[in-house]
Amino acid sequence: MDAIWSTYGMGFVCVMVMLTLVWAASVRLTNAGIVDPFWGLGFVLVAICYFLNGSGDTIRKSVVLVLCAVWGLRLFGYLFWRNWGKPEDYRYQQFRNRYGAHRYWWFSFFQVFLLQGVLLWLISAPLLLVQFSPQPWNLIDVIACFVWLIGFLFEALGDYQLMKFKSNESNKGKLLTSGVWKYTRHPNYFGDACVWWSFGLFSVAARSYWPILSSILMTWLLLKVSGVALLEQALKKQKPGYEDYMTNTPAFFPWFPKTSRK
Repeated sequence: MDAIWSTYGMGFVCVMVMLTLVWAASVRLTNAGIVDPFWGLGFVLVAICYFLNGSGDTIRKSVVLVLCAVWGLRLFGYLFWRNWGKPEDYRYQQFRNRYGAHRYWWFSFFQVFLLQGVLLWLISAPLLLVQFSPQPWNLIDVIACFVWLIGFLFEALGDYQLMKFKSNESNKGKLLTSGVWKYTRHPNYFGDACVWWSFGLFSVAARSYWPILSSILMTWLLLKVSGVALLEQALKKQKPGYEDYMTNTPAFFPWFPKTSRK
């Protein structure tokens, strides 16, 4: 147990060192939004830390590390590419205006970087516990792999289809309602939640049950805090026809659109 807690502490240190460096860069660039890509990369960092110190079942240890790395590096790469050369995200601009540009550099460390680091560390609990469990690979692990695959496909396809849609100038101001976006208004958030429920299932397979709270926390954040709820407020104002899209297409869990049943 001491080894688990000391490794968990090492993960916290790794996350905070990384985000402190990113914060210092954000002050120089006057852009707190550069933190967004490092959300996925932070999980890869702690997963490596946990893997190197863990002593559990070799198959599960390796599979969870690989799946976390694939998910986290794809997310990091996509967000880094999407945000490159763009102005600071409107959310951080609002905070900067509220606190004043001359003070926000310090507020941003606590409000954005420290908060994100603590959340990342707490949510990483399933990645930690599976690295120390001697329980052999079992059926729940297999189910977790399928849940991860579903989530990864929804998230990656959603991002890819949106990227292609926005790259076409003729689509400016229009809504993407095809592909996976036909079945859910937020396929990337749904996919992200599935990925984290898969890590929770890996933890259950390892007979560590309380880390499932991390899956619940991540889903709550995606639905109620920084994901669906926040984005929909902006989209209803910015995108003509979005309210009709809301009427016909599920917000989160994929299902057939209402118009397809006519």
